[in-house]
Amino acid sequence: MPTIIMGKLANRLDGSVRGKAMAFLQKLGADDTVPGLHVEPIHNSADPRVRTGRVDDSWRAVMFRLDSDDETHYVIHGIWPHDEAIAVAQRVRLRVNPVNGLPQIDEIAVAPPEPASEQSRQTSPTVPPLLEQLGHDRAGLVDVLGLPDEVTDRAMSAADEDAVLELAQHHEGWIGTILLDLAAGDRAHDIAERMQLQEAPEVLHGDSHSDADVLDSLKRPAAALQYAFIGDQDELRRVIEAGDFGAWRVFLHPEQRRYVERSYRGPFRLSGGAGTGKTVVLIHRARELARRDPAARIVLTTFTTNLAEALRDGLARLDPQANQAKSLTDSGVYVSGIDALAAAILRGAGTGLKTATREVLGEERSAPLVRTPGSRWREIVESTGTTLPHTIANETFLSSEYVHVVLANKIHDEAEYLRVRRSGRGVALDRGKRSAVWALIAAYRAQSRIDGSLDFAEAAAVAAAYLSGQDERPADHVLVDEGQDLAPTHWQLLRALAPEGTDDLFIAEDSHQRIYGSRTVLGRHGIAIVGRSQRLTLNYRTTAQNLHYAMTILDGAEYVDLEDELDSTGYRSARLGPAPTIDVVDSLANEIDAVVRHVSEWLDDGDDHETVAVLARDRYHRDRLVTALTEHGTDARAVDRERSPRGRVPVMTMHRAKGTEFSKVVLVPGRPSSGELARLESLDPSERADADLRARSLRYVAATRARDELVVVHRN
Repeated sequence: MPTIIMGKLANRLDGSVRGKAMAFLQKLGADDTVPGLHVEPIHNSADPRVRTGRVDDSWRAVMFRLDSDDETHYVIHGIWPHDEAIAVAQRVRLRVNPVNGLPQIDEIAVAPPEPASEQSRQTSPTVPPLLEQLGHDRAGLVDVLGLPDEVTDRAMSAADEDAVLELAQHHEGWIGTILLDLAAGDRAHDIAERMQLQEAPEVLHGDSHSDADVLDSLKRPAAALQYAFIGDQDELRRVIEAGDFGAWRVFLHPEQRRYVERSYRGPFRLSGGAGTGKTVVLIHRARELARRDPAARIVLTTFTTNLAEALRDGLARLDPQANQAKSLTDSGVYVSGIDALAAAILRGAGTGLKTATREVLGEERSAPLVRTPGSRWREIVESTGTTLPHTIANETFLSSEYVHVVLANKIHDEAEYLRVRRSGRGVALDRGKRSAVWALIAAYRAQSRIDGSLDFAEAAAVAAAYLSGQDERPADHVLVDEGQDLAPTHWQLLRALAPEGTDDLFIAEDSHQRIYGSRTVLGRHGIAIVGRSQRLTLNYRTTAQNLHYAMTILDGAEYVDLEDELDSTGYRSARLGPAPTIDVVDSLANEIDAVVRHVSEWLDDGDDHETVAVLARDRYHRDRLVTALTEHGTDARAVDRERSPRGRVPVMTMHRAKGTEFSKVVLVPGRPSSGELARLESLDPSERADADLRARSLRYVAATRARDELVVVHRN
């Protein structure tokens, strides 16, 4: 049975031919001698290895046949209409790059070179080209990175970043990725190290390479950007059905693969902007850990139930055979939201639950599996007399103080609270104010004693205390997504889940996407990651134009990461597209009309309903938009906890959109209500500044949900 090696270009198939392509490739992978496949060489081709195969009467596959050690491999280059496929097959050549040993497709073409962009034509004789300005020279591009001569010529003459990015769009895999890194100002040797480029063996310094040489090149780390060895028919089906929208599951950057496969002596933190592949790394790493040790107990967790469901689906799509554990202590990958994880631990704690609750709260609770209503802090403030100013006596400050100071330090009484250090808290409290704050906290706890409940932060703290007292921990490895949104008691729980040691905690986070709660510093909660942190900078989801718009939302604000360090941006996109459309309207009615118009135009142009999304400020505006779309004949549905519907346009809040992606998005950020404005005005300046950071982050998250086109409808 031949082995199929899928090229990324071949993975981009029009829906009308996808089913036929899958049938052809499945037959090819089972028996390439079947007459109906018409696997044939091409006369006068640039590469004697090239073959075409019959997909149907109108379409042909172009591929390269490699034979080594009595095994046959087919590298699928692409699928085109018949005549175009023959022309492509005549001029393409698969060889090994003589500098870095990677596979390289050359086109021996009579066609004129690709036209230069407007930007590259507008070169001033007094201004050197971009790469020259950045300190690059031809020797670095050719001798260090192995870029082909013709690509190097065009890159070195490109006037600006746009021209280099445009050139990168014409080259799949490692060549396009290197061009993106060069345009961002990265040094050639740094790029070579990050992509794990290795010097090609001396025997390859020529144009005549054996099939075995080419196969070895396809197995190098950077080749995985463009080619994937398909293990079986089921995997082939998944690759074809996913198309380019799901290409992340197959084609990994060498840097991503390093984080998937490497072992770490203690906790490790991976940061990166939206769309840089942090979640991809987590899912692949979970599978890798399970493959490495089938008996291992692996926890994969995140902040919300919806995101946990997305992780569960992503792991199943990546590998349907992956062992997803049903219970926390089972071997395999146990996927859960962090609060559901705490609840599972409390349910299994038995008599140890009372002891753990007393350790955290200094008292027991009669119904610890029941959660305290989220409105309780507001009710306490409204019903309890206090001399504190509104900037302190509000639910935002009090709930944060309770989680970050009281629960994090297991404080039981006022005397302990008066002595405790309040590291990282922006609001200063003298002794009198501390006593007044404690009176409100005591009222909160007293009310919770009546119904016997624990709030979510208390539940996590109690679960952590229970696990810390156990000889056996329930997990061997813990993987955390969206770490920036977790509270101190969540981190205490995560630290207690697995014993300290190799590969105990792997954390993915982005301070720019913190849309829940106050910032947290891991070192204050027993998680030391100093010296074990890395950053991803290449965005695979969002076009450069949409990413630029999203980044402008963050301009002028300072974000601090989980190590208490200022977090920079510096992200760049692997894709180009149209600039976002900013539609300014003067009324709510016109806002709704604009949303309906943009969605209708996309659907009329043939976009599938589920690839288009509308993101609103809150549920009230979401529901109004669903009603308007439905009244205008568009099948739309409000999405809350459930998955996005098939065959309908999903309409969701910006918070709910976290963890999703769509081809085209209409973003309706809306205006804050009078109640929201009043609440913000009541906050202390430091709390208000943090609320502004979260508001910016929410718009940034929403804007980066769009892969291809973004429309922002603003109301004056």
